[in-house]
Amino acid sequence: MADHTERSIVIAADVADVLGVIADFDAYPLWVNAAREVTVLERDAQGRGQRVRFALDAGILTDTYVLTYQWAPDGTGVSWRLESSDLQRDQQGSYRLEQQVPGSTKVTYTLMVDLKIPMISQLKRRAEKAITEAALSDLKKRVED
Repeated sequence: MADHTERSIVIAADVADVLGVIADFDAYPLWVNAAREVTVLERDAQGRGQRVRFALDAGILTDTYVLTYQWAPDGTGVSWRLESSDLQRDQQGSYRLEQQVPGSTKVTYTLMVDLKIPMISQLKRRAEKAITEAALSDLKKRVED
């Protein structure tokens, strides 16, 4: 991944529990603030989303896009890549999960977004930073509540 943003957080839960929340796309509109609608278009053999459409409303930016997911065979994360979008040229991201001690998981979120509209790279990095921080905070709250 070329120029990207990466953030980490520790969540008071085991890897499998954190990954279960990440994989539950149907529940995203309940806890992901900008997610208006999330639809799983295709599932893998384990029933996890493989192609997922998002309708996102982040205030000044709205977008509908499809992501293709690759789940880590060892259950320690997931990565995705943009398939189609109204606003984005490219998006690549991942969640990497590392068990710290029982009941504690370090989650690292990596994100790279390239918009179809021109944007100064410093503003793009700020937006990616805000997205990753909000995503990790929302994930922690959802898992720990």
